[in-house]
Amino acid sequence: MLKWSMRKYQRTIEKDIEDYLTSDDYEIFFIWGPRRSGKTTLLKQLSEKLSVPVFNFDILSDREPFVRTREALGKLASDHKIILIDEIQNYPEGTIAVKILHDEYKVKIIATGSSELRQKSKDFDTLAGRFTEHFCLPLSIYEITQNSKFPTYEESNFLQKLQKDLQIFGAYPEVYTNTDLLEAQKIDLLQIIFDTYILKDIIDIYNLKNTKLAKDILTKIALQIGSEVSINEIANDLKATASTVSDYIEIFIKNYVLIPLPSFKTNLRRAVSANRKLFFYDLGIRNILVKDFRELDIRPDKGGVFENFIVSEIEKQRRNQKVHQSLYFYREYGGKEVDLILEDYKKKYTSVEIKITKGSAKDIFPLPNKSEVVTSQNYFEKIAVILKGK
Repeated sequence: MLKWSMRKYQRTIEKDIEDYLTSDDYEIFFIWGPRRSGKTTLLKQLSEKLSVPVFNFDILSDREPFVRTREALGKLASDHKIILIDEIQNYPEGTIAVKILHDEYKVKIIATGSSELRQKSKDFDTLAGRFTEHFCLPLSIYEITQNSKFPTYEESNFLQKLQKDLQIFGAYPEVYTNTDLLEAQKIDLLQIIFDTYILKDIIDIYNLKNTKLAKDILTKIALQIGSEVSINEIANDLKATASTVSDYIEIFIKNYVLIPLPSFKTNLRRAVSANRKLFFYDLGIRNILVKDFRELDIRPDKGGVFENFIVSEIEKQRRNQKVHQSLYFYREYGGKEVDLILEDYKKKYTSVEIKITKGSAKDIFPLPNKSEVVTSQNYFEKIAVILKGK
C-alpha cells in the first residue's frame, strides 16, 4: 500500500472562500471539480480553522441532520452559522434542506461536488438563483509556481521541467506535490485515482451499466488527442450506439474529466466541422489510459500532448479566475486549421497556434482577431496574456 505525505499548496480558490466568509453574502458557495483534486482537503482545513464539522454526503449519518423539518433545520442553523458539505451530489434530496437553510436562516454554506447536481428523484431542488460556482481542479501552472521557491535565474529551467512533468504525470495534488514518489509509484497512484475515484465514482453516480465501455470510450479519445473525435466512428469500433457513446462523453465532460473544444462556426461557409476535439483536464489520467509514460522527445504523440497541456491550462485558469471567454478550434474546407480560438463576451477574438517549437500564426480566421503563438518556451507568459485578451 502506498504511503506518502503531501506538501500543502495554497489554492487560488482560497482567496474566494476568505472573501465569502468575511462578506455579507449568504449565497451557497459551490466548489466543483473531480475527485482527488483537493476539495475535501480545503474543507478539512476550513473545519479546523473555523471549528465546525464537515458533513460528508458519502456517509449516511452525515445526511441525517438535513431532514426537511423546521425543528431539525432550526437546530442545525443554530448550532452552525457556517455549514460545510462534501460531495453534495450524492444526496440530491438534501438540496431542499439546503434551500430552506439559505432562504430562512442566516447561515453560510460551502458545498463541494465532483459532479453537477442532477435530478435523481422528485425530492430535488435546482437551487436556482441561490448559489455561486467556483472550481478546484488539478493544480494549475500558476498555483504551482506561486507555491514554489526558486532563484530568479532558475525560473526558465523550472518552467521547462514543470511543463514536461505535467505532460507526463499530470497535476493531481497528491501526485505532483509528493516529490519523494518514484515514477512507478506515481503511475500506481494515477491508476488508483482513475480506477477507484474517477471511473468508479462516475459509474456509481450515473448508474452506468458498462464499466468496460466507459473506459474504452475514454481510451479511444485518449488515442485521438489533438484530433477531431467522431462519435459514430467510436460507436462503430466499440459495437455501441452513437447515443450511448455521446451520453458517456457528456458525463465525462460534466465530471471534469474531458474538456470539449467545439468547432467555431460563422456565417461564412468556409468553416466545416460538426465534430469536437476532446482534451483531458489531466494528462496523467490520459497517459494511464494509453499506458505511455515515456519521455516526451521520443513519443509520437508529443504534439497532441503539448496541445492538450496548453488547452487544459487555459481552461483551468479560465475557471479559476472566472474569465468570461469561450474556447473553440477553427478549420476550413481546405484543411487549414487554427488550434484554438478564444471568444470573449464582447465578441473579441484571439487565435492561438500551439507549437512545441517556434512557429508562425496562420492568418485564416475570418473575423478580426489578435493572434498568438504558444510554444514550450513561452507558454507561461503567453497563457496569461491570452486570457487577458490584450
